[in-house]
Amino acid sequence: AYGIVALEMQEKIWAVGDTFTMADCSASPALFYANKVEPFGDRFPTLKRYHDRLLARPSFARVVEEAQPYFKFFPYNNG
Repeated sequence: AYGIVALEMQEKIWAVGDTFTMADCSASPALFYANKVEPFGDRFPTLKRYHDRLLARPSFARVVEEAQPYFKFFPYNNG
């Protein structure tokens, strides 16, 4: 699945193009937790860059920070 998403994101900044949209809001939780289960690593640099852009958004960073106490309940927690 990573390969399909990486291919779609190859020439895009955000999920739908150059503008952050609800599509990115929708994709961000799935990508965040997918990266916990199977890290993107060096195999999918496009996904890693997209994920990094999401994490750089203050609103997304705040949500991740607020969720931190609950990460211990995620069965595949690696940090």
